[in-house]
Amino acid sequence: MSKATLTISSKNYSSWSLRGWLLCKMAGLNFEEERVPVDDPSARAELLLLSPSFLVPRLVHEGVTVWDTLAIASYLNEVFPEAGLLPADRAARAHCLSISGEMHSGFANMRSALPMNIKARYPGFKVWAGAQADIERIVAIWRGCFTAHGGPFLMGPTPTLADAMYAPVCSRFTTYDVALDPMCRAYRDRVMALPFIQEWIADAQSEPEELEELDAEF
Repeated sequence: MSKATLTISSKNYSSWSLRGWLLCKMAGLNFEEERVPVDDPSARAELLLLSPSFLVPRLVHEGVTVWDTLAIASYLNEVFPEAGLLPADRAARAHCLSISGEMHSGFANMRSALPMNIKARYPGFKVWAGAQADIERIVAIWRGCFTAHGGPFLMGPTPTLADAMYAPVCSRFTTYDVALDPMCRAYRDRVMALPFIQEWIADAQSEPEELEELDAEF
């Protein structure tokens, strides 16, 4: 049987690619990466938020092709249930899916105002009202998770789908110097320190490609 293949785009700019890649790593899937260059029209449209459809990440495994991050998570949870991508408890699983779905379909203002850019740093970045409302909702989600499940990750002691979905947010909060309370700042730092995230960051740092629209001085 051939090794699984995950198609992704830029590791520096693509939040959806990070989510899919991280889910595969968390599941323990042995896979090869296939990169779509940033100048590919479909990849560029995704990175610049010009397309409502995301063609990456796309997973091919044992004759099955699955795209869209939540679909990939559902598939991996079926194939590797022992990985714990979704909580075993029904109520916790429903909570995990709900906040993951909210991340999947929402927070458009934050996505636009704080685009993914791992290599960049903007200390003292001014966050305007629309994006700030999204940030406040995300922080409320995180706090609710810590209260309900005890931390240190959103669903409890180990990372799940929810943490994979919010990992790019942690990266954005780092890039744009978003002010956080001590509990949420500690969570952001905890996610950014995960070995898989560090691996992704190292690869992103070495990427030569640049998108002028996402590297502008703010």
